[in-house]
Amino acid sequence: MKDRIRVENSFPQNAKVGWFLAQRDVKRANIWTTALIVAVMTLTFLNLIVVSGILVGLIQGSEDAQKKYAIGDVVISAFLNRPYIEQASEVASIVTTIPGYKNHTIRYGGSARVESNYRSTIKPGELRDGAGGALLGIDPVKEENFSGISKFVIRGSYLTPTDQDSILIGKNLLYEFTPIEAPGFQTLKNVSVGSRLKITVGAVSKEYYVKGIVSSKVDTFDTSIIALDSEVRKLTGRGDLNASTIAIQLLPGTDPALAKQFLIDSGVGQYGRVQTAEEAFPKFLQDIKATFGILGSAISGIGLVVASITIFIVIFVNAITRRRYIGILKGIGINRRAILYSYMYQACLYAGLGILIGMALIFFLIKPYFAANPINFPFSDGILVATLAGTLKRAGILLVATVIAGYIPARMVIKQNTLSAILGR
Repeated sequence: MKDRIRVENSFPQNAKVGWFLAQRDVKRANIWTTALIVAVMTLTFLNLIVVSGILVGLIQGSEDAQKKYAIGDVVISAFLNRPYIEQASEVASIVTTIPGYKNHTIRYGGSARVESNYRSTIKPGELRDGAGGALLGIDPVKEENFSGISKFVIRGSYLTPTDQDSILIGKNLLYEFTPIEAPGFQTLKNVSVGSRLKITVGAVSKEYYVKGIVSSKVDTFDTSIIALDSEVRKLTGRGDLNASTIAIQLLPGTDPALAKQFLIDSGVGQYGRVQTAEEAFPKFLQDIKATFGILGSAISGIGLVVASITIFIVIFVNAITRRRYIGILKGIGINRRAILYSYMYQACLYAGLGILIGMALIFFLIKPYFAANPINFPFSDGILVATLAGTLKRAGILLVATVIAGYIPARMVIKQNTLSAILGR
């Protein structure tokens, strides 16, 4: 007899009976009420993933653009205490031997001042309309093969190898696109395609025509004056071919870390700084991404609390309205733990269905949609960042919170005296 009682009070037995009662209750429940609860859980799960995913995706979109168009998978740049990469031609020849090599571009840089009204007469004490910007020298053909920069020319046309007297200008240097007037920050007014500008580097100046305006959401291009590499070398007084950066693209599936190590083992590390794209990203971008992740989690946490309260109310009302039924179950010998487990199963079922529907929406609809149609933020094309590991982690959090929210009200009602419950008192 004691063994039988022990079996009936065991966890496996109570869990089995609880599952039977839960199935019975769910089948008898109003289908619209069940659908509404599942919809709430689905929206809560989407809130957990999508809010933080979009906030992080805002910065991730910027990093992806930097990697795709500016940095590549691996980048070689000048050491911080040197103006350029030494033996750049030799380094470029080594680059082409990297296992998994796809493409590369060589860029020459410097700082310059650009003026638009340099021919007009100004009053004593006034400053000419000018701005400081980065000078970027490129080989038009190689750069186009690497970044496809021509698609970012929103007005005018792209450079050709014979455009010694023409430049492209980034939109951030123009007041029309960046209407900011602040101490220490100047932009050019009344500049369009065909305008004539004077570029000055140190004591060297030359006039150029604006052939095109670039808008790429990549600072490398949008804050630069882009000219032929030969012209930049002339302006900066550089008679050699030593470049500022060499950006390298690898074939899909190639490990950037291995490519970096190959370059270092080949001696490139003594001529310039070799970094993977992730290492080259500015630290402030990584800090902003982490901050947005925390902010998104905090906002999503509010939705998690709302969902927990919803489940609490649903289970509590369900248990209160069925006090007599619960009392009868206890009266005929059903262990109170089995009854408690039945309500926890119901809460888990609602959450599980919401999570499954949410995951299907995220990975088969929402994420592919944002990948094909990025959110047009002013400084990046935002995407939805949602990894399987992160999604499963949040699913676990929602499931645990829901089970706890179902356990508390059920326990409150089940603890009531059996006779009082049967009599409805």
